[in-house]
Formats: sequence, C-alpha cells, structure tokens
Amino acid sequence: MAKIVNVPARAVVSHVVNPTARFLLRIGVTPNAVTVAGTVGVLIGAWLGSQGHLLWGTVVVTACALTDALDGTMARMRGGTSKFGALLDSSMDRIADGAVFGAVVWYLAGQGNPYGGMIACLISLVAGQVVSYVKARAQSLGLNADVGIAERLERLLILGVGGLLGAAGLEWGLPAALWVLAALSVITVFQRLIHAGRTEPVPPSAAEPVA
Repeated sequence: MAKIVNVPARAVVSHVVNPTARFLLRIGVTPNAVTVAGTVGVLIGAWLGSQGHLLWGTVVVTACALTDALDGTMARMRGGTSKFGALLDSSMDRIADGAVFGAVVWYLAGQGNPYGGMIACLISLVAGQVVSYVKARAQSLGLNADVGIAERLERLLILGVGGLLGAAGLEWGLPAALWVLAALSVITVFQRLIHAGRTEPVPPSAAEPVA
C-alpha cells in the first residue's frame, strides 16, 4: 500500500532539503551534527507541548523533525551513510519519538484525558516503535519490510495536525488524531510483517515437487 505522503515529500526534498543540505556541507556542518541538533530541537518542542503551548510545540517539533530527511540527504551527498551515522540516526529517532509522545501523554493527563487520548497515544508510541523494529529486524534477516501506510514522517504529520487542532481550541482534535494514528500504526505493523513473510526465500527442498 502506498505511503500517505509520497510525491509531496519528494517535492520538499527537491526544493527545500537539497539546497539546505548543500549549504550546510559547504560551511562544514556534518550529518551527525544535524541529527543530534534536530533531536535536541524536538526535545525542546516536546517540552513546550507538555506545558500546554501546543502551537509552538507543534511548530518546533515539525521543523526539527525535517532534519530526519536533511541529515540523510547530506550523507548521500557526501558519498553514503556511515554505519555509525545510521545507528546514531535510528537512536535519536527513538529518543525523539519517546519524548514527543511522552509529552502528549503528560499534557492530556493534565487535561483529564479527553476522549481517551492517553490510551491512543500509548498505543501509537508502542506500535510506532514496533513499526521501526520490524523493518530493521527484517533487513538483518535478509527480508524486505519496506512498506506501510504510516511511516515515521506520516505519523509525525498526523500528530502535528492534532496539535494544531488542539491549539485552535478544539478539545477533540488531538485525541482524534491520536486514535487515527494508533489505528494506522497498528495496520502498518501487520503490513510489514505480512510483506516480510512473503519475501522470505523458499528453501530448495520445499520448492522441489514431491515424487
């Protein structure tokens, strides 16, 4: 199944991320530095959101989350992503995701957990981690799980929409986005598991017809 944002994402990379990546490389900034800086920015945005500043929290988190595309583009322009760079990027993503969803749970708890938003948030957090784990584990086993309706970018965008709705005074906005996100994240887990299972090579003995 196609990703939610595909052509728009490529357009952003082409017109915004690529020129920015070239500029940063030209002035000596490394992809790993961008990765760490982006994570620090997300942590700041998450803290703002947890304190009730939904608009600024959403803006900061969204802006800093774009570094996930920026550091990868910079690495490719330098000739490829290093193994440590890939490890650092994945580790920082997990930290950032935990901070963002933890901040949302904290905020919703202070609001009395409207529409069960805390439950949806926790489901989204756990399912989101499993989505990433299934892909990484499948690759290590020689399988392909690079599919899914809601990958990390889509999940952050959905959460961002919910944050903006909440900032506009719509109490149902953030919980509604979280329930949508929870459902799509769970679906993505199963999509990846099923796809990985279909890409497993058939053993020679199983492929041979029985005499």
